[in-house]
Amino acid sequence: MWEYTDKVKDHFFNPRNVGEIENPDGTGEVGSLACGDALKLTFKLDENGKIADAKFKTFGCASAIATSSVLTEIIKGMTIAQAAKVTNKDIANYLGGLPEQKMHCSVMGREALEAAIENYQSGGTKKHELEGKVVCTCFGVTEKEIERVILENNLTAVEDVTNYCKAGGGCGGCKGEIEKIIKKLQGDKVKEPPPPPRKLPKTTNIKKIQLIQQTINEQIRPALRAHGGNIELIDVEGDKVIVAFRGMCAQCKTADFTMKEVVEAKLREFVSESLFVEEDKESAKQPHTHKE
Repeated sequence: MWEYTDKVKDHFFNPRNVGEIENPDGTGEVGSLACGDALKLTFKLDENGKIADAKFKTFGCASAIATSSVLTEIIKGMTIAQAAKVTNKDIANYLGGLPEQKMHCSVMGREALEAAIENYQSGGTKKHELEGKVVCTCFGVTEKEIERVILENNLTAVEDVTNYCKAGGGCGGCKGEIEKIIKKLQGDKVKEPPPPPRKLPKTTNIKKIQLIQQTINEQIRPALRAHGGNIELIDVEGDKVIVAFRGMCAQCKTADFTMKEVVEAKLREFVSESLFVEEDKESAKQPHTHKE
């Protein structure tokens, strides 16, 4: 699993400025539940035009929560002009670094800030919209966004682009186009694609269950808790993972969407691509006795 710095852990377990400002001067919303990461940033200016308060709501992993928390801390006291210069590198560096596979969370923070500033400058009329041709249809990433992360972070390989903006991380059908964009911008710097990864040996049932529980604890439960929900692992039968939603998730009309697009997607990413998830609706009706 990922190695996080102490600062990441601190802002994950003790996030600052969670919530939403009433009558904000700027609002920025980026990402989507379908992608597994979403962020809403709001800020309020003081009489001197400096950011007096900033709050966030996020749906995502530990890195998404930590980067959102840090972003609000960074921009407090800044003017709009100063905040506009904050980069995803600034966010990651403030945390002492992020795993390469989680750098897209810092990019999402920078995008939310830019969207909030645009919203403020337009008098509250402008909302974040995709600009340019969509290259990655799985995650809705445009050519312009891909070019920006390549240039700002000096990326030279398709897997690096995936780490920074998720493009190419779904079906993989856009990887050829991403490679062309890299070659156009980076020329001789382009890395040769790595050899295909060797297949990992099959894990024992006990190890698989441990990985499933660890993924739920570290990657899934924090996101659900941020929205008043929770999840419990009920059983594992071969590749079938049986779970029960708790709290707000148990009453949510989009529980089926969450189960497939968030829970199942994370388990396939971190444990095994063959896993699929089913909800134990009967268990969800019973009193919750699970202890962590």
